[in-house]
Amino acid sequence: MNNCVLSFLNSLNKLSLNLFIKMKRTKLLTCTLLLSMITVSLFYACKKEDSGVPIVGVDIYIYTSNPSFINLNAVGGWVYITGGARGIIVYRKSISEFMAFDRNCTYNSTDPCAVVYVDSSNIIATDTCCNSQFSIYDGTVLQAPAGVPLKAYNTSYDGNVIHIYN
Repeated sequence: MNNCVLSFLNSLNKLSLNLFIKMKRTKLLTCTLLLSMITVSLFYACKKEDSGVPIVGVDIYIYTSNPSFINLNAVGGWVYITGGARGIIVYRKSISEFMAFDRNCTYNSTDPCAVVYVDSSNIIATDTCCNSQFSIYDGTVLQAPAGVPLKAYNTSYDGNVIHIYN
């Protein structure tokens, strides 16, 4: 082969190598950008809305045979107990399921009067300070200005003892 053809092939080889490297960089940059976007999306998608209610350790056992908790022996019964940030509402949702919610209202939660009270309907908890209302069946907001449900605690029930914990 003559020198001209060899020089041309050598130049073509260098160009191909440079193009290959640039493509690798572009692919790497694209993959990095895509991975970053996915990570950020997952972070925001998995982020729970903050209720503003302080995180307080809760590990309470309630014996349903105790006369203080007689209201919990019927479905729909509820009681106030001490614990959590501002007290806890325990509600009997079914024969085998209990719900426990912090009484700290989620709207202006740092306000000293941000406490919910179960009204005469026995299913709605109202903050008399801001007039937010919540269902004690599941903690959902029934009336604004609150936009976040009541803070729920985990519960388990073995037929005799309710365990409330976080």
